[in-house]
Amino acid sequence: MPRTKESGFATTSTLPLIELKGVQICNEGNLILDNVTFSVRGGELIYLVGKVGSGKTSLLKSIIAQLPVTKGSIRVGDYDLTKIRRSRIPYLRRNIGVVFQDFQLLADRTVMENLEFVLKATDWEGERKRRQRCEEVLEMVALASKANKRPHQLSGGEQQRVAIARAILNSPSIILADEPTGNLDGETTRSIMNLLMKIHNQYRPAIIIITHNRALIENYPGRVLLCGGGEVKEITEQAVVQQPL
Repeated sequence: MPRTKESGFATTSTLPLIELKGVQICNEGNLILDNVTFSVRGGELIYLVGKVGSGKTSLLKSIIAQLPVTKGSIRVGDYDLTKIRRSRIPYLRRNIGVVFQDFQLLADRTVMENLEFVLKATDWEGERKRRQRCEEVLEMVALASKANKRPHQLSGGEQQRVAIARAILNSPSIILADEPTGNLDGETTRSIMNLLMKIHNQYRPAIIIITHNRALIENYPGRVLLCGGGEVKEITEQAVVQQPL
């Protein structure tokens, strides 16, 4: 993937892309997670599992500096999130692609306009350059023929492909996917996961996926982190079958 001037963390390969040490996360005064310590290196595939309300989404929000940590340290790429200035948060997020369960596409815009909106918001200059980049990612997700469609004219799987295209526009070092297949049927789920694995294998971003689907972990193996009881701990793939997800 081509990179823009501000795209791609400059962290050396010897350092983790994401590192949390003794992190505490609260939301509206309620303790969500405490003493969270783990790291993620470039190219890793990680699943974040646990029951509803166990803190999985809050953890992802902390990684994009949307939910501040109240204790401990968290570093993402070159940024210490306990000290990051508000003006630098857009540059942090430029290097993190986020995929949501409910797609979050702009309903009143075409697929191409949804993607161009992101590039304009992240300071890509030149209409031709922006359009070329959008065409590249649409080709990558096999949706080049849908560029002028609006979200309601697409299937759920196609909308999620657009969401993935949007997430990779800036060639991120990290992709965060919050239940990316939660609203999709089995065949479409496989298609979306195969696309994510293609991106992972070809460009080697770190990918963190929140899921309740044990079959994903079985069919696309990776590290597994379990949220529960206010903690985050690493478990084996085999131990996932014993967990209430």
